[in-house]
Amino acid sequence: MGRFLVSKKDTAKLKAEMAQKGKHRIWYMIAIVFLAIVTFLAAKTFCFSHDYKQQFEQKVVLLEEKVFSDSDLEGEINKSWADGENAKYVVFFSVCDTHNRATVINGTGPTLREAWDNAAGETKKFIIKSNYNPVWVKADIVNATEKIDSADIGTKTKNLYDNFLRQGIAFDDSFSTALLEAEINGNKIINYDKNKIDLQILNKYLKEYNRPGLAEIPDDLILFSCQGYFCDDTNTVYELYANDLDYGRRKVDVVDKAVVKDLIYTSSQFLANSVREDGKFIYGYYPTYDKELQDYNILRHTGTIWSLIAQYKTTGDETLVPKIESTMSYLINGAIEYPQDDIAYVIERKSDEVKLGGNAVAIIMLIDYMDEFETDKYRDLAVQLGNGILELQDPQTGKYYHVLNYQDYSKKEETRTVYYDGEATFALAKLYGYVKDEKFLQAAQKAADYFIANDYTVHRDHWVAYSMNEITKYVPEERYFEFALKNAQDNLDKIYNQKTSYHTYLELLMATFETFDRIKANNIQVAYLQEFNQQKFIETIYHRARHQLNGYLYPEYAMYLKNPARIVNTFCVRHDGYRVRIDDVQHFIGGYYSYYKYYDRLEEYRNSNN
Repeated sequence: MGRFLVSKKDTAKLKAEMAQKGKHRIWYMIAIVFLAIVTFLAAKTFCFSHDYKQQFEQKVVLLEEKVFSDSDLEGEINKSWADGENAKYVVFFSVCDTHNRATVINGTGPTLREAWDNAAGETKKFIIKSNYNPVWVKADIVNATEKIDSADIGTKTKNLYDNFLRQGIAFDDSFSTALLEAEINGNKIINYDKNKIDLQILNKYLKEYNRPGLAEIPDDLILFSCQGYFCDDTNTVYELYANDLDYGRRKVDVVDKAVVKDLIYTSSQFLANSVREDGKFIYGYYPTYDKELQDYNILRHTGTIWSLIAQYKTTGDETLVPKIESTMSYLINGAIEYPQDDIAYVIERKSDEVKLGGNAVAIIMLIDYMDEFETDKYRDLAVQLGNGILELQDPQTGKYYHVLNYQDYSKKEETRTVYYDGEATFALAKLYGYVKDEKFLQAAQKAADYFIANDYTVHRDHWVAYSMNEITKYVPEERYFEFALKNAQDNLDKIYNQKTSYHTYLELLMATFETFDRIKANNIQVAYLQEFNQQKFIETIYHRARHQLNGYLYPEYAMYLKNPARIVNTFCVRHDGYRVRIDDVQHFIGGYYSYYKYYDRLEEYRNSNN
């Protein structure tokens, strides 16, 4: 038996050897797993890179079919910025993965084909190297140039709204540093307050995209415009406008019901997606830097619910109902107080105020809600809010007081904004239509008489148009019809020629159209019809419906902002940093909803004029 005994020393040595072998096995297994992961990731990267490369190549082919099918395009391109053998064509490719600002790469060449191939080739290298997903691809071909002294850039911008210089800028003749219009405005590279290029922001942008910076702004600049083409995530190609105000937006030949229904759906969906768990909306964004707006306004909250109801009316989308309910709960449970049993006020908590418009928009929204969902559960609240408006009106003159202090309901501010007057009058007339209490209609008439006596047409107020349309349903008196028509007619030139996509103008026109259509359909005798320019009125409606598309963030606009996916396919205010705010979206929807509703009647009138 003794020969089978192992000494303690031998046992310890054996254990050490086994432990060492175990460690080797562990490291061996770790190495195998590591190599497997690296191999998998490399293969995955290769596959994705390969897929992205093919995806880009496919989109380029589709864009080529559109670009090179236009046999006149190459001959039309203006090459005046360079002469003789130095003459070049310039092509830009913008690629966007939808979550980050687009990357822009250009190429030049003595022919359009060579410039195109050079730009496409460099962009493809970027996609492979960066493993970049080109969901959206846009091609821009320089078609006009203008050489200026850099000191003269201010003369180009001084009379423009912010972000309304619709030309790109090249900082050298070779276009080695050149930015598209959308890059410049989408990054605040021009300071429109000082009418100059902001070198610091320019260099920050160039550095972010690994492009050489500039030590200074050169003495000469080349302003240029482009003919653009955009390929979306479905591989649909759109030709883009090259004219000033529509510049860079897809061509839409006819703004018909299908187009508008899609606008209403997508922009309302943005509002629905902005509802937080507590029923409060995300107030909005400044998309240039993806900055969320921290302010809030309960009146605008209420108006936005009205837009969600309009979307539900248009689409019947049941997923909207819980959103509508939660936002209404936020308003009713958190922002309404009762100084007396029969009076209610909407409270702006952040400023401890009662605002006339808050009560008004709440009534309008509640009645539309009750009509659409066939319930009367907010009837008493609507009446109490209406009584609150009456407390703020002079019963003799019809004039309203605008703002009270919340704590003691004492008077704070006689006049805040003219919009409150129209909102309150519309609300009172609408409330009368729902409850048939004469005191509300009489108060609305008093206010309307005040509008006429003080010529409220000068305010170009859409709420006045809404209020006159509502009052004339119940008091079909000629003076009210005449004032309703004048409120539009006296402002048609201003409305038609407004360069911004000013969102309330279509609301004004469409509320007036409903009044006008009722006059015509019921053969109501209104002498002012002889002076009313029906054809110009109808033409202005179509024009504004088309022009206000410039306030819609199509992908070809959104791709140059910091987080495109967050704000694509909703409405913005270009001249305020592309601001997207719930009330802006609401007003766009309001005008387009009425346009959609009455589109067939509009077509009848337009065809009758031909």
